[in-house]
Amino acid sequence: MNAGPGYSNSNIIKNQIGSEHDVNVNHVQSPLRSTSKYAFSPWFHGKISREDAENLLRPRSDGLFLIRESTNFPGDYTLCVCFQSKVEHYRIKSNSGRLTIDDEEFFDNLDDLIEHYKNDADGLCTKLEKPLPKENDSLFSNVSKPTVKEGDELFVIPEQELMIRESIGKGEFCEVMLGKWKNNKVAVKVLKDSSEAEAILMKSLHHENLVNLLGIVRKKDQIYLVTEYMSKGSLVDYLRSRGRQHVTKKDQINFAFDTSSGMEYLEKMHVVHRDLAARNVLIAENGKAKVSDFGLARNEKNATSESAKLPIKWTAPEALKQNKFSNKSDMWSFGILLWEIYSFGRVPYPRIPLADVVKHVEKGYNMEAPEGCPPEVYEIMRQAWDLNPDKRPNFQEVKTKLGQLKQQTML
Repeated sequence: MNAGPGYSNSNIIKNQIGSEHDVNVNHVQSPLRSTSKYAFSPWFHGKISREDAENLLRPRSDGLFLIRESTNFPGDYTLCVCFQSKVEHYRIKSNSGRLTIDDEEFFDNLDDLIEHYKNDADGLCTKLEKPLPKENDSLFSNVSKPTVKEGDELFVIPEQELMIRESIGKGEFCEVMLGKWKNNKVAVKVLKDSSEAEAILMKSLHHENLVNLLGIVRKKDQIYLVTEYMSKGSLVDYLRSRGRQHVTKKDQINFAFDTSSGMEYLEKMHVVHRDLAARNVLIAENGKAKVSDFGLARNEKNATSESAKLPIKWTAPEALKQNKFSNKSDMWSFGILLWEIYSFGRVPYPRIPLADVVKHVEKGYNMEAPEGCPPEVYEIMRQAWDLNPDKRPNFQEVKTKLGQLKQQTML
């Protein structure tokens, strides 16, 4: 089990850094996400005029959209979206390295912005439904991805630009250090081998509830993963250190919803995390929860191809016994994570020896609902712990349920 940018594991050092002003590294636009990266995104049409965009957006079904480079404001973008047979144009401004339409919601990149407005119109004329692909653009015909090798796409940070400070977490395969890059705090995951697999996977994933990879530092026999710094540390430490007196019902449902949102995105991308737990979810300065630690994550089709040291109390029975990992085994782990949230960070299966956990689970044993846990949330846990993976819900279904509960939870 890895201690990724999670800053936390069973034998971890707390990550409260004193005195210096915290800067949320979300405000630094990742160099991984430049316009050239968008060139191969189906919704990005580059330098076309307003009139060209309106001509392309046909038939004008509500929510059909594209993004183009702004003609009036160089360096900005324009979101063009169909509604009631017309095309509305929204300027996407760059503000301190982040992107915004309304100066209220800010995003690290266009992928996150699109994801947000697909889920909620939030002031736009309509939700984004379907991107208009560049089917008629000869540059993109018969091209599915850049020809650059995957490893070469990683943004390499010169070693002299990165200042390493104290350790904020240790695990079996890595150490996490506090760092400083471009006058911002960052987390630096020092891997004990030179594999770039985790970085290659992370750079392909862009979502507001996943920890953001800023770049890598290549050393002779080591790799440093440089990620945004999550100032409030791991979810499990956050819950344990603050407890019932300070963690509200609203906090709990927000943590659950944020995590399900990040996992729904991984599900859509056919990525299996394999190590989902409260220790591997991080809390930003603004309270947003983000899934981290992709050291064990794999593409769905490769998820069973290798064995690894697995966290028994969080891993689904079919994954432990038959090495069968899927988004449904991640759902089992999410059920355990929900239990952690509502028990304020207790270790799962209390009073059951570790060696006996699998035996109990295979007989159908489920943990009881934590004190004060809403029955609707406990029902999600029970469904997640179905011994038949096919009967477990998917993350889209769970996110929808948690979203409804979030709206109903006031305090």
